[in-house]
This record gives sequence, C-alpha cells and structure tokens, in this order.
Amino acid sequence: MIKFRAWDKENEVYLYNVQCAYDTLGGFVKYDDGKDAAYDESCFGDFLDNERYDTEQFTGLTDSSGKPIYEGDIVEVTSQYWGTLGNRYEVKFKQGAFCVKYGLLSEISPSISVIGNVHENAELLKG
Repeated sequence: MIKFRAWDKENEVYLYNVQCAYDTLGGFVKYDDGKDAAYDESCFGDFLDNERYDTEQFTGLTDSSGKPIYEGDIVEVTSQYWGTLGNRYEVKFKQGAFCVKYGLLSEISPSISVIGNVHENAELLKG
C-alpha cells in the first residue's frame, strides 16, 4: 500500500495517511499517536502542492524491529551484515529507489533500525 506522511512546518508535527485526506473530513489523517489530525487541506494534492508541508513516502519496508521506514527517516546500522555498526544514514528516494548513502534500502532493511527523522532529530546525522 502506498502511504504518505507530511511534516507540518508550522506546527512541527507529522501527519500520517495524508493520501486519505478528503474534503477536510476527520478520521482519515492521523497524528503519530493515532489521534485524528486537524488540517485545512481538502485533498492529498493540497499536501503535495503546499510549502507548509514536506511530504514523505512510506518505503514499504520495515526495520529490524518491524517499524515502518519512511523517506526522511534516519536509520542506524544494527548488524555487521551491512556496513559498520552504529553508522547513521538518511533514507532518500533517488533514481526510482529508496536508498541510503551506499545501498538500496530493500537490501539492508533487516540490518537497520529507525532512530529518528530529519525534522525532529537532524542532530543524529552530525559527527
């Protein structure tokens, strides 16, 4: 299933399932805690075509603990199978695929954990 979340720059909060937005009806778009989100957009396109939001797609993959991985997430290598333990990367969509710095996300998702995202935890990528 194709799913999206949107980072609301004004309120500094994620809205989930924005692809389900329809005529500002409640119950479709959710906050991270599962509560119904308040929004003024009448459809998914309004989230995409709005500088207020950074819209990020679900990769269709989960990390080593089963947590969904989205574009914009920060992941950490948790298995020696791929890369150096503790290395951190931002999940990006490039050239038609979700990837991290050196590889396709689909090849390494069992060896990583989501530890944050670029909006709330950018400091995790420093250093």
